[in-house]
Amino acid sequence: MRAIWKGAVSFGLVNVPVRLFAATQEHDIRFHQVHAADGGRIKMKRVCSVCGEEVAWDQLAKGYESPDGRQVVLTDEDFAELPLNTGREIDVMEFVPADQVDPVLFDKTYFLEPEARATKPYVLLREALEATDRMAVVKVALRQRETLAVLRVRDKAIVMQTLLWPDEVRAADFDVLATDVELRPAELAMAQSLVESLAADFDPDGYEDSYAKAVSELVKQKLAPR
Repeated sequence: MRAIWKGAVSFGLVNVPVRLFAATQEHDIRFHQVHAADGGRIKMKRVCSVCGEEVAWDQLAKGYESPDGRQVVLTDEDFAELPLNTGREIDVMEFVPADQVDPVLFDKTYFLEPEARATKPYVLLREALEATDRMAVVKVALRQRETLAVLRVRDKAIVMQTLLWPDEVRAADFDVLATDVELRPAELAMAQSLVESLAADFDPDGYEDSYAKAVSELVKQKLAPR
């Protein structure tokens, strides 16, 4: 694995130098758009809808269109003036009970590897999180954006799990859920019995992506010499 970020976990007077690694990876087969007749790759051109000219990368800017149809163009200089913590710190804000963090907020997961000289404070933080059953709520600047995240323990590693901001989570606003439904004791007992009949400890290795496996086999068949 290759580190994608280097910095330090900081709380109080403690500073733990770490490197950040992506904890997950996708195994999907990626396809290209091609011409069905001859297999030629399809190239997408960046064409201006106003003048019809092809636009070079160095002439691109970011545009925002307001709900009423007005558009503003933001340049690199505009973004450079925005306040952003670009420091290399994972700043611990507080330590919260692990069961208070709603999993719907979880986004991407990263492993934190300590620098050799920081192994002891890293282990101390890991053990403290486990012993107290808490997560550290942190702020960190990743890819030029301030991100909210939590630090938690997985096996012997501390992982950083980025979080969605509260306003990025939709509410389950369904009128039907407000309907009063009468449930008979026998119906509840039957449902609970069904749940118990399929009860098991969760083992992710017991599942596989059958669709991805079928696509992979199909590609192998297509590549096989005839």
